[in-house]
Amino acid sequence: MKKSVLILFLLSYPVMAQFQKATAPIADKKEHIRTIHGESVNDPYYWMYDYFGKGPDSTKAVDYLKAENAYLETVMSATQKLQADLFTEMKLRIKEKDESVPLFKNGYFYYTRTENGKEYYKYCRKKGNLNAKEEVLLDVDEMAKGHSYYGVTGFEISDDNKLLAFGVDEVSRRQYTIYIKNLETGELLKDAVINTEGQAVWASDNKTFFYTSKNPVTLLSEKIFRHTLGTESTNDVEVFQEKDPSNYIGVAKTKNNKYIMIYSVATMSSEIRMIKAENPTDSFTVFQPRLKDVLYDVVTLDNKFLIRTNKDGANNFKLMECPLDKTESANWKEVIPNRSDVLLQGVEEFKDFIVINERKNGLASMRVRNAKDNSEHYINFGEPTYTADFGPNPEYNSKTFRFEYTSLTTPNSTFDYNMISKDKKLMKQQTVLGGYNSKDYTTERLYATAKDGTKIPISIVYKKEFQKNGKAPLLLYAYGSYGNSTDARFSSDRLSLLNRGFAFAIAHIRGGQEMGRQWYEDGKLMKKKNTFTDFIDCSQFLIQEKFTSKEHLYALGGSAGGLLMGAVVNLAPELYNGVIAAVPFVDVVNTMLDESIPLTTNEFDEWGNPKNKEAYLYIKSYSPYENVEKKNYPNMLVTTGLHDSQVQYFEPSKWVAKLRDMKTDNNLLLLHTNMNFGHGGASGRFDYLKDVALNFAFLLNLEDINN
Repeated sequence: MKKSVLILFLLSYPVMAQFQKATAPIADKKEHIRTIHGESVNDPYYWMYDYFGKGPDSTKAVDYLKAENAYLETVMSATQKLQADLFTEMKLRIKEKDESVPLFKNGYFYYTRTENGKEYYKYCRKKGNLNAKEEVLLDVDEMAKGHSYYGVTGFEISDDNKLLAFGVDEVSRRQYTIYIKNLETGELLKDAVINTEGQAVWASDNKTFFYTSKNPVTLLSEKIFRHTLGTESTNDVEVFQEKDPSNYIGVAKTKNNKYIMIYSVATMSSEIRMIKAENPTDSFTVFQPRLKDVLYDVVTLDNKFLIRTNKDGANNFKLMECPLDKTESANWKEVIPNRSDVLLQGVEEFKDFIVINERKNGLASMRVRNAKDNSEHYINFGEPTYTADFGPNPEYNSKTFRFEYTSLTTPNSTFDYNMISKDKKLMKQQTVLGGYNSKDYTTERLYATAKDGTKIPISIVYKKEFQKNGKAPLLLYAYGSYGNSTDARFSSDRLSLLNRGFAFAIAHIRGGQEMGRQWYEDGKLMKKKNTFTDFIDCSQFLIQEKFTSKEHLYALGGSAGGLLMGAVVNLAPELYNGVIAAVPFVDVVNTMLDESIPLTTNEFDEWGNPKNKEAYLYIKSYSPYENVEKKNYPNMLVTTGLHDSQVQYFEPSKWVAKLRDMKTDNNLLLLHTNMNFGHGGASGRFDYLKDVALNFAFLLNLEDINN
């Protein structure tokens, strides 16, 4: 480490025997003036951007991250045994030799299986029945050898069942190379397409596929190409280019295998193009040209299309239908109207049935409708707070609907539901080794009142012995962005906290979609601060109701939820004893001003474009990095990944550097950078537990729980 990079000073801690005193790194400052809308702001840590630019500060940035890692390792050194014990404890709950529920498609049962001591899996199939001979299509355990990160995605089998397309990412920046394997010979074909989203979509001729290409700098999905087997990828035909950089694009095949569709979706509008899968060289035609503030997606039946849309003010979405040959909106006919209290989330199609995923009062429900006579019924779940969602249902000619179910106390479960007899069969429930009993835990659905009178749902779980006396530790989690609903899900890892006396709660704050589309609209753009104040109000409610106290309340959020953490510690740092901000999006102004950064242009409808003065001033008023002040902050653990393509490493590292310079307390401030991974962490099924163990050790030691 070069002395010119870092200035060191001794950080004095309050008495915490379990944390080791150490010398904390202080980053250099270098003047960098941002001038916009007549305002000039100095960003002294802007130089940290330089790693991917390979400029003069690139080594300096890495040196700083390594220094922070070394500092964290020293401070947490006394917790090494606890971390090791936690890792082992969590790993021992996982059934190592396991197999997924087989999935039937086009004559074969497909599944994955894992083996003892292996980080990855085998992707397999059996022809006709489950007693047939196993074919191992991909041995990912073998493929991943020698790689610190190895991600495989997009398994797509050609219609003749002879070819497998799949995508591989060896860096963790979600830039996949598509490979093709001949399943008859075991040969890997010479065809290899780089810098893609990872999924190939086969045409009916079994020799043509379509894929989504990424911009190598911004990593935006910009173009759809057509590839013919046996040809060079440099000769692939561009079939679509998205001109609007705020749109995400992709390509998919309809479930009945009749159409290939290109999707272009922004936060507030969408557009679909299509061709028949049997005619891959045809030009794509537009289903319905994009309209301002109109979203739509399409489900294909044999005799018509179904359209889920918010057109004409259907804020919670309605279901429409149209003929196969007349797809523009003038021909759409209403099937299910918009409802103010029910969000229509999605539709799963079958030859004789459709299943509608709805959300009411924050909980999902499944509505089964007979396509012939429109008779319908709902599937009963029977818990106060849970998560239910579509499972994989690739077979169009099926009477069985597969769904996934879980709750804070119910391990992840896969059910097959007969849509005629209404029989529900549990196909598999996550095995939790070590004697887990759901009856030892209690879940509740609570409601906090926000300052504007809005009722904010909270899902909470704790052991039955938990005392509501204000003395117990509680970890509060939330996300609150992009309309992503944070539902109540089981986690075997979380048992390591619950069994040590913690309660765990989820704040279903605005910015998600738990309570309908308006819940999202009220937590984005110029209403984004509702997300942050909702979380604070939930925190105060839990303290008021004696679930915990300020001395024992902890907060956790990642990515956009990390932005939430950054905003909350600026607004109400006194409420929390500790905060974990994972891969946090905390430098909102600078990121949204830089259109060369991956995903920036896609996000303008979520956060606003700071080139607009009103948006700039609003974003600047809450962006965590912009609002660090000379005041006390809670104990904090911040994590990032050097190769993160979603929230790049320099956001959390700049934030931590500024916090170190400004904060007036002696509380812990730790930054952990994973030098090998990106946004999603490790690719192996056990490696990620090391990060969980670090997080839990941080929390447990703040509570002086050392075993």
